[in-house]
Amino acid sequence: MPISIFGFRALWSPYFFLTLVVLFLLYLAITVKWRDRFEGSEPLSRSELIYFSAGMLLVYITKGSPVDLLGHILFSMHMVQMAVLLLIAAPFLIKGIPVWIWRKVFAVPVLGLILRVLTKPLISVIVFSAMFSVYHLPMILDTIKLSIPLHAIFTITLFLSALFMWWPIVNKEDFAPKLNQGLHKIAYLISSAILITPACALIIFVDTPVYETYQSGEAWLQSMALCVPAGTLGVLAGAGLSGPEVFTSMPILYDQQLGGVIMKILQEIIYGVVLGRIFLTWFRHERDNADELTQKQLLERKRLAMYK
Repeated sequence: MPISIFGFRALWSPYFFLTLVVLFLLYLAITVKWRDRFEGSEPLSRSELIYFSAGMLLVYITKGSPVDLLGHILFSMHMVQMAVLLLIAAPFLIKGIPVWIWRKVFAVPVLGLILRVLTKPLISVIVFSAMFSVYHLPMILDTIKLSIPLHAIFTITLFLSALFMWWPIVNKEDFAPKLNQGLHKIAYLISSAILITPACALIIFVDTPVYETYQSGEAWLQSMALCVPAGTLGVLAGAGLSGPEVFTSMPILYDQQLGGVIMKILQEIIYGVVLGRIFLTWFRHERDNADELTQKQLLERKRLAMYK
């Protein structure tokens, strides 16, 4: 059965789309039109605009397009959502917001103190890994998916923890925590990969379906209320809509195991790309420093030779 039966609102989330449009227009107003009103502001760069636009687009694709609806039907698609939202959109949004705005945010007395604590490398990587692992405990995920307020709160909290996790890698300024050396960044990302591995392994190697909200029955129908209007869902339930098997022939267990595999593979690919960029930057920096040191030594030797 095609997912188009759920209707336009469930497929494309127009209210969520309009919310993101308003946020994007506010971003342009602050960084372009009203920029001169802020002391210490700097012109918006092309790369910042591209990163922010891409981040907002990925947020809409994962949480507002048919991908979100499929994420409530298939656990494997849910894990694709998690990987894109937490591991790609989050760092893109950090890089898309100008440094002068971050500087002002961290300058707010109480908020700045909280952010400096939560973005410390050791704390941020542990908080993100714990949030991700707890979120995917069967009892927790099933409970969250049966409550719209709980789902919204936990999703936002998990996304914020992803922002905190990426901050030490992306940040290059001194007003907030950062990792200076390339080797420290490499160790940090490897630690993050290791810490979320147990959650993925549990999902991959369990031999029975563990999520009630991804199986047939009342729990699945209630969880669909997160993205389908109540009226539409009531009509479809009365017409015989029973569970995810209506939309896919994949067994529930295989879908669950595939979700764990997808999350781990995507995480390894994304981290691998970031690690490669970090290593190349670090290698070039060390090489340039070595060349500069060699040149200084040669000049010093020539100077001493002149005196002799």
